[in-house]
Formats: sequence, structure tokens, C-alpha cells
Amino acid sequence: MDIVPDSLSYLALGDSYTIGEGVEAAGRWPMQLAARLRDAGIAIADPRILAKTGWTTDELAAAMDAAEPLGEWDFVSLLIGVNNQYRGRSVDDYADEFHRLLRRAIALASGRAGGVLVLSIPDWGVTPFAFASGRDCQAIARELDDYNAAARELCAKAGAAFVDISGISRTEAGDGEAATAMLADDGLHPSAAMYSRWTEAALPVAAALLTGIA
Repeated sequence: MDIVPDSLSYLALGDSYTIGEGVEAAGRWPMQLAARLRDAGIAIADPRILAKTGWTTDELAAAMDAAEPLGEWDFVSLLIGVNNQYRGRSVDDYADEFHRLLRRAIALASGRAGGVLVLSIPDWGVTPFAFASGRDCQAIARELDDYNAAARELCAKAGAAFVDISGISRTEAGDGEAATAMLADDGLHPSAAMYSRWTEAALPVAAALLTGIA
């Protein structure tokens, strides 16, 4: 972990997209984000990452319970929900559990909604894994859009930042070497190159949030 003197602390909460399934630690998007923020002159430590491949909202909540006391953090990111959709859970259930996680994230950020950054759920339905498994890719897109709309609305009400990276996941999909480079070897999870795209989208928002407390 890269510790900067008098640096801001960072907690990253999520699932495979946050732990970076299939990529080196430095390629995970929270790690890339911290590095880019330091490049921009914001002293922030590498994140503590509380995430695991396959976690749903309730499983993340249980892991947070088990990790208590988590303390307080200057900055908290949250990206969760793809496994809820994968397991066929309703958007209402997701919204309720996401809301609880969002409130917890704000509490962990010393009660500051402005210290929380939420990323939308990317669209795994555009991946070779989804095509090969015969899933209804249009249904996946619709359901994830509904999930993300619910999360965006809850973030707006709470005053937390919401960054849409779902469009990036879709525009970078397709055939050819360029699209393949955006995926890990399993044909499902993002590569470090895709995480770099997400970082580019999150960077100005995170920098604006942190400038006031840096």
C-alpha cells in the first residue's frame, strides 16, 4: 500500500469489479484512481479494498459487519449490484439494500455525503461470456438500467456523487483486438485497460470531492 504523509484515507467497497478479478493489484480501478489523484496533486493513500468476486449487496453488508470497526474515512467508493441482477433479484430489493449500504458509506465518510463516490454497474451482457452462455443480453441491459436508475436517484437524494460507467462498458464492447483488450482472460471481467476508462470518468468527480478536504 502506498502511504503518503498526511494523506487522505480511502475505503473501496464492492465486488469483483472493485477487487479486480483477473488483473494485477495495481490495475484495479480504485488503485488506478488513487494513483491518478496523487498525480493531480491530491495526497491520498492507496485504498483499503473490501470486496470479493460474487458478492451481492447483502453479502457486502455482512462482510462490513464482520470487518467492524471500520472506522472513519476521508473518501469511500461503492460499486455493487451486478450479482444481484445475475441471480435474478428484483430492482426493489436491490434499491432497498443499496440504500442501506449508501447510508453506511456516508457514515464511514464521517457523515459526509460529499465524501462518497458511487459507480454504476457495468453491462456484463455485452461480454463474450454472456454471448456464450446464451443469456438474453437485451434483458440484462434493461435490468441493469433499472438498477442503475434506482441507485442514481438514491445518490441524488443523499447528496452522494454518481458516475455512470455503464455506457463505457457498452461502447468498448464488440469484436476485434481492441474490444478483447478491454476484458480479462475469462471474457467476462474488465481488464486493467477497461478500468483505466472507468478511472478517467471518475477522476474529475473524485478530485472535485476531495479538493475541499485535501
